[in-house]
Amino acid sequence: MLESLPGFRDFEPSACAQRNVLFQGWRTVAHRFSFEEFDGPILEPLELFTKKSGEEIVHQLFSFEDKGGRKIALRPEMTPSLTRILGKNLSTLKRPTKWFNITEQFRYERPQKGRLRSFYQLNADIVGEPSYDAEAELIALAIESFRYFGLTHEQVYLRLSDRQLWQIWLQSFGVTDPEQIGSILSILDKWERRLQSDIQADLQKWLPTSARPKAFWEATENLRQAKTLDAIRTCFVQQTNDPAIHQSLQQRLVEWEGLLQRLTMLHCEHFVAIDLTIVRGLAYYTGFVFELFETGNQGRALAGGGRYDELFEKLTGHAMPAVGFAAGDVTITDLLQKHHLFPTYQRKIDGVLVFEPTEQATALSYAQQLREAGCSILYPFGETKSLSKQLKKAYHEQPRYILLFTKEAGEQGNVQIKRLSDETTHTIPYKEIATFLSSKPL
Repeated sequence: MLESLPGFRDFEPSACAQRNVLFQGWRTVAHRFSFEEFDGPILEPLELFTKKSGEEIVHQLFSFEDKGGRKIALRPEMTPSLTRILGKNLSTLKRPTKWFNITEQFRYERPQKGRLRSFYQLNADIVGEPSYDAEAELIALAIESFRYFGLTHEQVYLRLSDRQLWQIWLQSFGVTDPEQIGSILSILDKWERRLQSDIQADLQKWLPTSARPKAFWEATENLRQAKTLDAIRTCFVQQTNDPAIHQSLQQRLVEWEGLLQRLTMLHCEHFVAIDLTIVRGLAYYTGFVFELFETGNQGRALAGGGRYDELFEKLTGHAMPAVGFAAGDVTITDLLQKHHLFPTYQRKIDGVLVFEPTEQATALSYAQQLREAGCSILYPFGETKSLSKQLKKAYHEQPRYILLFTKEAGEQGNVQIKRLSDETTHTIPYKEIATFLSSKPL
């Protein structure tokens, strides 16, 4: 028997119903925040992704050459597509622009728990707003997308960090070259997963000769453990006396204070923790970054994002500030199932029609009328079986009503309707069937 491809899923009715619950919740929250929904093609020019992330990204993509000789790829994320779409109309773009979408995306990675090759994401971005109000709004949306399903700060939380703060830290060690900064930030992103000796060996390649890898590691480890703005300030004071560094730090901490105040105003403070261990691996982030985790840091990140002010200019040639985040369906679905926060799947059937052979035409006519009135209706296919067999099957479907069409009742222009919730039976004229089903509790 043929199986689905590795890392791809089948969505049978119960799983598809849960996915629809998730998508509807995401849309509801996004609309509450006045985000507009957009979409783009599932296939994009390969160059869109290599221009953003470099040629090394190709081995992580489903990429190929089409019949026209074009190099294309299944989209692995939505940010480049968003940039391309908005880039066509930057001169007339309203600012800020708040867009979201829910899309299937693809990455050629080894399938493992929480990560598949095909997955869905909620993507939300604010474009054209340079202030931290954009971060506050987006973080509030991210948190609400979890709170909507009944998750609390005791179950999920957001770890807030800042690549700009990390750049100031590197400058205090004499690291100012963009390539050096990018390489060390990449090392910081994988810090927890590597041995100290390996980290120091890599740092040796990028730190100035005046900076000792061991001293950098020790000072940086202290900064990574800082959980308050005062603790961050203390780490910088211990590291350097450079007035320029302290001025840059103070300016940035003022923005941190402003962002944290905004998040308190938006009732998010219980979900947010300062955590500089979050760096985010994607090189295009330029400022505040964040990731959401299950409390206790169990498993993979549930969502993540940050500010990426330079990406628009890189892809379109026009500068535009932007902040975005994405939340994947795989990890969120696992978490909601763990806490029993998905509703139990149950097919909604308003009525099952059973009928004697002579009443088939009448029954099917009313089946269609009821469907046009918005009811979910079933009736038996093929040769009409005995009423007892039809009724047995009807009960198995667990509808709200069973509608029995018999010749005897039909001669009076009536149908018998049984409500399964209380096992009561009502004799209703044909012309009142739709009114009865719509006026009575279903």
